[in-house]
Amino acid sequence: MSEHAIATADELEDGERKLIEVAGREIALFRIEGEYHAYTNWCAHQGGPACEGSVTGTAAADFDRDDLETSLEWCKEGEVLNCPWHGWEYDISSGDCLSKEGTRLPAHPVRVEDEEVVVSL
Repeated sequence: MSEHAIATADELEDGERKLIEVAGREIALFRIEGEYHAYTNWCAHQGGPACEGSVTGTAAADFDRDDLETSLEWCKEGEVLNCPWHGWEYDISSGDCLSKEGTRLPAHPVRVEDEEVVVSL
């Protein structure tokens, strides 16, 4: 694995992202609740630029079997990445696809060292 300094620790505010080309790959760096997450800019659906999509929340559904009623609640505001090609949703904190179990964004280890954000590829 090679390591690359891709940003300064104070460069991104919470909720922001930065797209960087590193060793011939386009990588997106996200900062969510003070934590950094790095992913290859590639959607598992059809290879679209997932990390360039909008960042929103999502709806969580709950079904009451006794009353046969469904309720929806908006959640994870600012923590869900939507691929701009077909709308696949990914949890930015984990990289998990919200609609296809077992599918994830290609993730890269990230750490902060001497006020620099370092990603391993």
